[in-house]
Amino acid sequence: MNLQARVVVIGGGVMGTSIAYHLARAGVRDVVLVERDELAAGSTSRAAGGVRAQFSDELNIQLGARSLEAFGRFEEEIGQDIGLHRVGYLFLLSTPEQVASFEAGVRLQNSLGVPSRMLTPREARRLSPLITTDGLLAAAWSPDDGHCTPEAVVHGYAAAARAHGARILRHTEATGIELRGRTVTAVSTTLGRIATDTVVCAAGAWSRAVGAMAGVELPVEPLRRQIAVTEPVPGLLPTLPMTIDFTTSLYFHAEGPGLLLGMSDPDERPGFATDTHDRWIPRLCEAMQHRAPALLDLRRTGGWAGLYENTPDHNALIGEASSVSRFLYATGFSGHGFLQGPAVGEIVRDLYLGRVPFLDVRPLSAGRFAADAPRPEANLV
Repeated sequence: MNLQARVVVIGGGVMGTSIAYHLARAGVRDVVLVERDELAAGSTSRAAGGVRAQFSDELNIQLGARSLEAFGRFEEEIGQDIGLHRVGYLFLLSTPEQVASFEAGVRLQNSLGVPSRMLTPREARRLSPLITTDGLLAAAWSPDDGHCTPEAVVHGYAAAARAHGARILRHTEATGIELRGRTVTAVSTTLGRIATDTVVCAAGAWSRAVGAMAGVELPVEPLRRQIAVTEPVPGLLPTLPMTIDFTTSLYFHAEGPGLLLGMSDPDERPGFATDTHDRWIPRLCEAMQHRAPALLDLRRTGGWAGLYENTPDHNALIGEASSVSRFLYATGFSGHGFLQGPAVGEIVRDLYLGRVPFLDVRPLSAGRFAADAPRPEANLV
């Protein structure tokens, strides 16, 4: 195979397919997306599916809110049912410091049009009856948040990108990026060479290696996160929100007739392993005993592991490399990439076309670390 492309997008998850769709819809011809496996086979298919705008960082709030709008019209615009449930996100807060932080976050979110608000513990339990309020001081809630099906989003974007002329090559691994001086000239793949002058890295946890092909430092580190699914829950409320105990990071939401649940594991070490293990279960059970003891009675019926793509400040890398022409990137989302995929697709399209994006993402440039200007996000799950 010997192809030519205006743009080669590397990565077939939500970020890559969103970018390919937005470029192709804007009239960019010869957009080629390469994915070494099946679409959504990386982190996207293993995400919990949460979508929200409840962040501490103004940029993340706006990226989340813009994406929520896109998810809301996805079926009408893209033609794909994504199983969107606008049941809200509920953060459970147990310390004065958490309460103060989320109060400040709610004020910022409200100023940007997000209808979040603080709740009492009793109000939180009415929304999420499986919890206990022992030790709770308050909760933060936004009714516009919720969850949907990540694979459906990816396949919807991919089909729409193809309809607008983009070409998607599955089972095609990018093996190198050719440069002439400081200019991209081609991408080498397992199916052959693709001549191009523009590469977009949307490779998630594998982005550091893709950046290195072009001599671009993308400080992304993979970290395994596990999810469990339970048997059906009698009387499960269809309006059950995505519920997060912020102290332990335990979270759960409805998944069919049962629950999907997970939490962070401080014993996990960086790496690309995605096999499942039970070493995290004692800590999970301890968190459930503390905040939602009713969950202990539920039988686990399945689960999986996927990769977070963490950066040093747990915030995204979005921009265009200054050392190479033209290498763009959208990666390092540290657990909130799926929910920001629609908005980031718009932004990368505009960066490529030389337009002014709806949001100035220059503070999320990968160069912020060399400039000692990290931008930490506090509302992490």
